Amino acid sequence: MALRLPSPFLAKMKSLLGENYDNFMKSYEQPPFAGIRVNTLKIGKADFLEISPFDLAPIPWCPTGYYIQEGERPGRHPYYHAGLYYIQEPSAMAPVELLDVTPGDRVLDLCAAPGGKSTQIAAKLKGQGVLISNDLHPDRTKALAKNLEMYGVRNAVVLNEEPERIAGAFPEFFTKILIDAPCSGEGMFRKDESMMKYWEESSPLKFAEMQRDILKSAASMLCPGGRLVYSTCTFSPEENEGMIAEFLSEHPDFRVVPVDHSEFFSPGETDWMAGQGNVKDDVLEQLAGTARLWPHKVRGEGHFMAVLQREGELDLQAAEKDQAPWIQADGPDRGSLAVSPRNDSSRERKGKSALREERPGKSGRGSNGASRQQAPRRSGGDRQSNPISLDPFHAFIHEQLHVKLQGYPVIYGSHVYVSPLPEERLKQLKAIRPGWYMGQLKNVRFVPGHPLATALQADEAARHVSLSSQDGEAVRYLKGETLSIPEERVTCRPGAEAKGYVLVCIDGYSAGWGKWQSGMLKNEYPPGWRWTSV
Repeated sequence: MALRLPSPFLAKMKSLLGENYDNFMKSYEQPPFAGIRVNTLKIGKADFLEISPFDLAPIPWCPTGYYIQEGERPGRHPYYHAGLYYIQEPSAMAPVELLDVTPGDRVLDLCAAPGGKSTQIAAKLKGQGVLISNDLHPDRTKALAKNLEMYGVRNAVVLNEEPERIAGAFPEFFTKILIDAPCSGEGMFRKDESMMKYWEESSPLKFAEMQRDILKSAASMLCPGGRLVYSTCTFSPEENEGMIAEFLSEHPDFRVVPVDHSEFFSPGETDWMAGQGNVKDDVLEQLAGTARLWPHKVRGEGHFMAVLQREGELDLQAAEKDQAPWIQADGPDRGSLAVSPRNDSSRERKGKSALREERPGKSGRGSNGASRQQAPRRSGGDRQSNPISLDPFHAFIHEQLHVKLQGYPVIYGSHVYVSPLPEERLKQLKAIRPGWYMGQLKNVRFVPGHPLATALQADEAARHVSLSSQDGEAVRYLKGETLSIPEERVTCRPGAEAKGYVLVCIDGYSAGWGKWQSGMLKNEYPPGWRWTSV
């Protein structure tokens, strides 16, 4: 066996699995399985299967997930950069499927980085409702924001907050909550050997402390009748069934929704829990309804999942009551917004460095990416008196796009977002991305941002051009090159001329901006996003 698994881990697994231990150990002789998940915000599943450059096999627990063959490199195809799929470990696709998200839900992904499950949730929302994606680690929120931007998510907010602070701002607000909890990572040893370097025999108890606090905060944010999915990628019962048993004993208004067990979903480990001697029979019965994905039974890594329902009835009118307004590019919304106090002199000094272009190859955004201008760490207080006119923004939307925007205009410095939540809801929170990033106001001009482009369909732009993924043209654009494009290739809306901002697409799917003039397409693809593969 190639892997040198920790001896205490092996002893624990042998005690836990009994006669299944040998089969479990044989799973480590197999290579890890890889998968991709189709991004239905940009392309239908059937359409993707027609153009897929990979040999695919369906993942049984995720209708949009597919296994790819060993040796495939999906991150080195233009379709990845166009956001047509997300590269994701197959078992990691299961928790969101159990969350049962529907359009209009108010969803919290509490431990969201790097964003795979958030993009999966966003696809199920179909642009309706609200998604708040949070991660406690500031550096990890950069990847989280970038993935949401690449995959064309319009209705998400990215936070960098402690769960208890979010709970203070959103009591009983969310209809669905996902906790993909930080854990000891035992289920990922085969996929990522580096996980073993950080594992200790005491790791499960250490992580259980964090998980306990996260669950407590999440419970207060779930509305009556709402659903919460708790998941980990570890085998440790202390972090899985033990954590759920403790939660149920302290929250009598929650119950486990049993997962339909099959050849893939195995029941929770109740024998280990019964051996603890302090678990009530009704709790043990509920724990049997939790689910595990075992690597010796499925083509994937180890995962645990528990679906929890809060008693009560969902307020079906709440979604309509909280629905964001439509933004009219030439209507009464057009006008000015006051500058938030986050733009004081100290903030401006920080903003100058934040707006510098990131070097190619880094995870941050380039000059027109959303997170280079990083939203302020906390907001609050009264607005300043000097207003900023939104006229250039509205004029751009009216003249350059054919899209209905729904949300609340939010200005951070000179940067414009459309948020699914009013700005007051985010006060005192570290908002990294308060909504869909539109672009930047520069004097009397509006410069569109890259995330505006990636969330558009080709027919929503006044003009677009489609580059081929087959002949190297798309890769040249992704590398930042200027392209020679004859005017007849620029598709224009009736009445629009070819000159100006162009939505650049790859085989018809949006990838970024360009500026066309006299047969040349000036490249507007952000430096920090550019293709660096050989």
